[in-house]
Amino acid sequence: MNKHLATAIFILCCMLAQAALADRVAEAIAKPGRLAGDIERDARSRPDLVLPWLELEPGDRVADIWAGGGYYSELIASVVGDEGEVLLVNNAAYAAFAKKSLDERLGNREVAAITLHTREAADLELGTGTLDAALIVMSYHDTYHVDEKNGWSAIDAGDFLGQIYRALKPGGRFLVVDHHAAPGSGKSAAQDLHRIELAFAKQDIGSHGFRLVAESDVLRNPEDDYSIMVFDPEVRGKTDRFILVFEKS
Repeated sequence: MNKHLATAIFILCCMLAQAALADRVAEAIAKPGRLAGDIERDARSRPDLVLPWLELEPGDRVADIWAGGGYYSELIASVVGDEGEVLLVNNAAYAAFAKKSLDERLGNREVAAITLHTREAADLELGTGTLDAALIVMSYHDTYHVDEKNGWSAIDAGDFLGQIYRALKPGGRFLVVDHHAAPGSGKSAAQDLHRIELAFAKQDIGSHGFRLVAESDVLRNPEDDYSIMVFDPEVRGKTDRFILVFEKS
């Protein structure tokens, strides 16, 4: 086959796959019966622009890490279908914090493909080569946050990221969304402001074998004040956020 023709066919196939994925994500967002709070959140979280970065396919197995109430877990479950599986991963502290939301999501509703997976960071029990994709949304910074009073102990960040890396299949994607911190602040803002520096995140995650393949500014907000804690009513839900997309080589 002519080399140029083969390239054109490959590009066309990629475009068709992207279009099909976008359609599946749109169908998940428009699915009847979604929680009112989730629908309200769509406008600020833009899952239509975030989820396609994972390149999900029906039947995929995905870990939504520190998933809280499972907003993304439910959307992904619709994308991967009944033949797929989403591990809704929380530790005990996250599970307690999100209990009301989890009860609302899973208590009296049919949400296929979601498996509650409550584990501590020291042993996520994700296995080796078991995942097609993983994501951690606005919680990566908690790897560097300590709050013993509320059950959040210090985490070995290298081991934590290493577990995720091992669990992914070759080529599996790892999506990270988090709140911007001031340039040069590294991980220091994670403790009091629940923010983390973009440059630090790239270096940190990349140092554990992940290859950065894309990043997006679709969740940027230049009006955000990096000196304000992300739960402050002034900025809550409106922070300046980065999106990083990594792959396992």
